Amino acid sequence: MAEVTRLHVARRLERCTVLGPGVRAVIWVQGCPLSCRGCVAAETLPFEGGTPLAVPELTDWLCRLPDIEGVTLSGGEPFAQAGALAELLDAVRARRPEFSAMAYSGYRHEALRDGSPERRALLERLDLLVDGPYVAARHAALRWRGSANQRLIALGDRYAHVPAEPDTSAGVEVSVEPDGSLSWAGVPPTPGFREGLEEQLAARGFVLRAEARREA
Repeated sequence: MAEVTRLHVARRLERCTVLGPGVRAVIWVQGCPLSCRGCVAAETLPFEGGTPLAVPELTDWLCRLPDIEGVTLSGGEPFAQAGALAELLDAVRARRPEFSAMAYSGYRHEALRDGSPERRALLERLDLLVDGPYVAARHAALRWRGSANQRLIALGDRYAHVPAEPDTSAGVEVSVEPDGSLSWAGVPPTPGFREGLEEQLAARGFVLRAEARREA
């Protein structure tokens, strides 16, 4: 019997409007070798941790979500688990052919194109890529990106128009989880967002769960 491929996942979100075009699901993978200074998702950096989830389980989850046009892959570093994510996208598109895919990567597009077969396979399955490491000194309020060195690259025709649209911050979304805790998603338009949010919440008696602290 063939071994089931698993992804190490830090977090999932069923609906998000600030991490890519339209309404999207988001998967934050666990583990990143780059460890950019100023990363506000430090919990996703260690390769230890996260939840191992089978590709068929994630496929079923994505395929049953109504009224979403695709998935955004973030982390962590999605291209550190490129083979499993390519397999996931193939499985989803076998059932939902029009499902779109966007990913964030700390690697440049050119490096990914010249990378391993697994990284090239994932890249070939994407419609949009945000590339490059987060650089705190170049923080900017850009669309779906945290710093001015990062690029929004259309990989195909579906979103070819997107890079020409207004390049302004999409903001962040704050959600209340079923257990009453708070979580957020998006790319903060200002530096120090996480610290400021935590201070404001603490002043009001709220604690933001460590595992719920995420940025693209």
